[in-house]
Amino acid sequence: MTNIIRAICLLLASSFAFALQAEETERYGKQKVVYHINYNGGEASKAHLGAMRNIQNHINAVGAENIDVKVVLHGNGLSLLADAKGNEKMQTTVSSLKGQNVSFHVCDNTLRGRKISYEDDLYDVWEEDIVPSGVAELSRLQQMGYTYIKP
Repeated sequence: MTNIIRAICLLLASSFAFALQAEETERYGKQKVVYHINYNGGEASKAHLGAMRNIQNHINAVGAENIDVKVVLHGNGLSLLADAKGNEKMQTTVSSLKGQNVSFHVCDNTLRGRKISYEDDLYDVWEEDIVPSGVAELSRLQQMGYTYIKP
Protein backbone atom coordinates (compact mmCIF):
# COMPACT_ATOMS: atom_id res chain seq x y z
CA MET A 1 0.00 0.00 0.00
CA THR A 2 2.84 2.39 0.86
CA ASN A 3 4.44 1.79 -2.54
CA ILE A 4 1.16 2.61 -4.30
CA ILE A 5 0.85 5.88 -2.36
CA ARG A 6 4.48 6.77 -3.19
CA ALA A 7 3.89 6.00 -6.87
CA ILE A 8 0.77 8.19 -6.91
CA CYS A 9 2.64 11.05 -5.18
CA LEU A 10 5.52 10.75 -7.65
CA LEU A 11 3.10 10.75 -10.58
CA LEU A 12 1.32 13.84 -9.24
CA ALA A 13 4.61 15.66 -8.61
CA SER A 14 5.95 14.95 -12.10
CA SER A 15 2.60 16.00 -13.64
CA PHE A 16 2.76 19.27 -11.69
CA ALA A 17 6.35 19.94 -12.85
CA PHE A 18 5.36 19.23 -16.46
CA ALA A 19 2.38 21.60 -16.16
CA LEU A 20 4.63 24.38 -14.82
CA GLN A 21 7.07 23.95 -17.69
CA ALA A 22 4.20 23.95 -20.21
CA GLU A 23 2.82 27.13 -18.59
CA GLU A 24 6.18 28.91 -18.99
CA THR A 25 6.39 27.85 -22.65
CA GLU A 26 2.85 29.03 -23.20
CA ARG A 27 3.51 32.30 -21.39
CA TYR A 28 6.62 33.24 -23.36
CA GLY A 29 6.22 31.28 -26.60
CA LYS A 30 9.00 31.28 -29.18
CA GLN A 31 11.37 34.24 -29.01
CA LYS A 32 14.12 35.78 -31.14
CA VAL A 33 16.35 38.24 -29.29
CA VAL A 34 19.52 40.18 -29.94
CA TYR A 35 21.66 41.30 -27.02
CA HIS A 36 23.72 44.43 -27.74
CA ILE A 37 27.11 44.50 -25.95
CA ASN A 38 29.02 47.80 -26.14
CA TYR A 39 30.21 49.38 -22.89
CA ASN A 40 30.87 53.05 -22.35
CA GLY A 41 32.88 52.98 -19.16
CA GLY A 42 32.48 51.37 -15.78
CA GLU A 43 33.92 48.05 -14.74
CA ALA A 44 33.58 45.94 -17.88
CA SER A 45 34.27 42.55 -16.25
CA LYS A 46 31.26 42.94 -13.91
CA ALA A 47 29.15 44.13 -16.82
CA HIS A 48 30.25 41.11 -18.89
CA LEU A 49 29.22 38.66 -16.19
CA GLY A 50 25.95 40.50 -15.68
CA ALA A 51 25.12 40.40 -19.39
CA MET A 52 25.96 36.71 -19.62
CA ARG A 53 23.81 36.04 -16.53
CA ASN A 54 20.91 37.95 -18.16
CA ILE A 55 21.19 35.80 -21.28
CA GLN A 56 21.29 32.55 -19.28
CA ASN A 57 18.32 33.63 -17.15
CA HIS A 58 16.41 34.46 -20.33
CA ILE A 59 17.16 31.02 -21.78
CA ASN A 60 16.17 29.35 -18.49
CA ALA A 61 12.82 31.18 -18.43
CA VAL A 62 11.84 30.56 -22.05
CA GLY A 63 13.58 27.24 -22.67
CA ALA A 64 16.55 26.73 -24.97
CA GLU A 65 14.30 25.07 -27.55
CA ASN A 66 12.05 28.17 -27.65
CA ILE A 67 14.63 30.92 -28.06
CA ASP A 68 17.05 32.12 -30.72
CA VAL A 69 19.71 34.38 -29.15
CA LYS A 70 22.24 36.51 -31.01
CA VAL A 71 24.86 38.60 -29.19
CA VAL A 72 26.29 41.52 -31.15
CA LEU A 73 29.57 42.91 -29.85
CA HIS A 74 31.24 46.10 -31.08
CA GLY A 75 33.39 48.87 -29.67
CA ASN A 76 34.30 48.23 -26.04
CA GLY A 77 32.00 45.20 -26.06
CA LEU A 78 34.74 43.17 -27.74
CA SER A 79 36.56 43.23 -24.41
CA LEU A 80 34.11 40.51 -23.28
CA LEU A 81 35.78 38.01 -25.61
CA ALA A 82 39.24 39.53 -25.12
CA ASP A 83 38.95 39.19 -21.33
CA ALA A 84 37.67 35.62 -21.73
CA LYS A 85 41.00 34.73 -23.37
CA GLY A 86 42.61 34.58 -19.91
CA ASN A 87 39.55 34.04 -17.70
CA GLU A 88 38.46 30.43 -17.25
CA LYS A 89 35.12 31.39 -15.68
CA MET A 90 34.21 33.61 -18.63
CA GLN A 91 35.38 30.95 -21.10
CA THR A 92 33.08 28.44 -19.43
CA THR A 93 30.19 30.90 -19.54
CA VAL A 94 30.71 31.75 -23.23
CA SER A 95 31.13 28.08 -24.14
CA SER A 96 28.00 27.15 -22.19
CA LEU A 97 25.95 29.79 -24.01
CA LYS A 98 27.33 28.68 -27.37
CA GLY A 99 26.35 25.12 -26.42
CA GLN A 100 22.79 26.42 -26.10
CA ASN A 101 22.93 27.82 -29.66
CA VAL A 102 23.69 31.41 -28.68
CA SER A 103 25.68 32.99 -31.50
CA PHE A 104 28.16 35.82 -31.05
CA HIS A 105 28.53 38.39 -33.85
CA VAL A 106 31.72 40.45 -33.77
CA CYS A 107 32.05 43.81 -35.54
CA ASP A 108 34.72 43.88 -38.24
CA ASN A 109 34.86 47.70 -38.11
CA THR A 110 35.98 47.46 -34.48
CA LEU A 111 38.47 44.68 -35.25
CA ARG A 112 40.10 46.72 -38.03
CA GLY A 113 39.88 50.07 -36.25
CA ARG A 114 41.51 48.75 -33.09
CA LYS A 115 43.86 46.34 -34.87
CA ILE A 116 42.42 43.33 -33.04
CA SER A 117 43.04 39.84 -34.41
CA TYR A 118 40.00 37.67 -33.79
CA GLU A 119 42.18 34.54 -34.01
CA ASP A 120 44.82 35.76 -31.53
CA ASP A 121 43.09 38.30 -29.29
CA LEU A 122 39.54 36.99 -28.78
CA TYR A 123 38.19 33.80 -27.22
CA ASP A 124 36.52 31.27 -29.53
CA VAL A 125 35.74 33.56 -32.49
CA TRP A 126 35.64 32.17 -36.01
CA GLU A 127 35.55 33.87 -39.39
CA GLU A 128 31.82 33.19 -39.71
CA ASP A 129 31.25 35.12 -36.43
CA ILE A 130 32.54 38.35 -38.00
CA VAL A 131 29.94 40.80 -39.32
CA PRO A 132 30.84 43.91 -41.37
CA SER A 133 29.25 46.36 -38.90
CA GLY A 134 27.91 45.79 -35.40
CA VAL A 135 25.29 48.54 -35.57
CA ALA A 136 24.17 47.50 -39.07
CA GLU A 137 23.85 43.92 -37.79
CA LEU A 138 21.65 45.12 -34.91
CA SER A 139 19.38 46.88 -37.37
CA ARG A 140 19.27 43.86 -39.71
CA LEU A 141 18.32 41.50 -36.88
CA GLN A 142 15.62 43.87 -35.63
CA GLN A 143 14.18 44.04 -39.15
CA MET A 144 14.09 40.22 -39.07
CA GLY A 145 11.94 40.35 -35.92
CA TYR A 146 14.56 40.00 -33.19
CA THR A 147 13.78 41.86 -29.96
CA TYR A 148 16.55 44.29 -28.99
CA ILE A 149 17.98 44.00 -25.45
CA LYS A 150 20.77 46.19 -24.05
CA PRO A 151 21.89 44.76 -20.70
